[in-house]
Amino acid sequence: MSPVSGPPGTGSPVRVNKIGAITVRTQDVDRLVSYYEDVLGLALVERAGDEAYLTTGPDHHAVRIVAGDPHGRAGLAFQVFGTLDDAQRALTDAGVAVERRSDPEAGIAEALVLREPLTETPISLYERQRPSGVEVSLDHRPTKLGHVAGYVPELGPVRGFWEEQLGFRWSDIIGDFFVFLRCNADHHAVNLMASSKRSGLHHAAFEVRDIVHLKTLLDQLAKHEVRLEWGPGRHGAGHNIFTYHRDPDGNVIELFTELDVVHDEDSGAWEPRPWHEEFPQGPRVWEPSVAAANKWGPINPEMLDH
Repeated sequence: MSPVSGPPGTGSPVRVNKIGAITVRTQDVDRLVSYYEDVLGLALVERAGDEAYLTTGPDHHAVRIVAGDPHGRAGLAFQVFGTLDDAQRALTDAGVAVERRSDPEAGIAEALVLREPLTETPISLYERQRPSGVEVSLDHRPTKLGHVAGYVPELGPVRGFWEEQLGFRWSDIIGDFFVFLRCNADHHAVNLMASSKRSGLHHAAFEVRDIVHLKTLLDQLAKHEVRLEWGPGRHGAGHNIFTYHRDPDGNVIELFTELDVVHDEDSGAWEPRPWHEEFPQGPRVWEPSVAAANKWGPINPEMLDH
């Protein structure tokens, strides 16, 4: 599949601004809220029965936790440029099935809800979130929800949905099974991994300020006896420094810093970094290898198992 031409959103009905939130289902809401508050340092903004909302900063929430059968990728929410009226009209004209909902989740007054092909994962599009009222933290709290990676049964139709309907562009591809998609200057906000064995969440990733901030968070994990599954390392695709651990439900959580950013959207070149393999560095297809997965060391087989 060829990349979308022009800046993100060009030629698509909708232009997505940023990833806003992930919805996670769990059988133990209290336990997962405690993990996000005490271990990762997110702030609890709102709690109503078996539903909780936590934030990394000014937006109402980055994580929504609901009671139910465990599912780490039960829903995704994205902010869009422009109005929902314009987005709804454009999506409808393009033949995309969309439902408009009022108060779909706390902090979001209205949203358009689409379904990701093949997985049926609900994708909510909104204009803005209500402010969280939470003070900025310089402690161990991550700066933002950076990206969410999911397993899909077939890459082509799902990738086409994100690129052709929501205006994402591909940033890197590993083999023929793992694609990195961006909607703004960040290298990726969505990852898709084709898999015949797995479904749901591959991982959810939270950005930290720098490697010193990452160390602070890793010390916080250790304090709560949360052990790393993989890392620290540096990915080839995206070049971010990464670590991976599991939340109490077994969902994989990445903490990362130094992700590639778009230096020139017209050319697709990344901001020059001394660890790049090429200058200018831009989108490429990587062979599945240690170099693509971890420039510093070994591959975690489970992370690339598809």
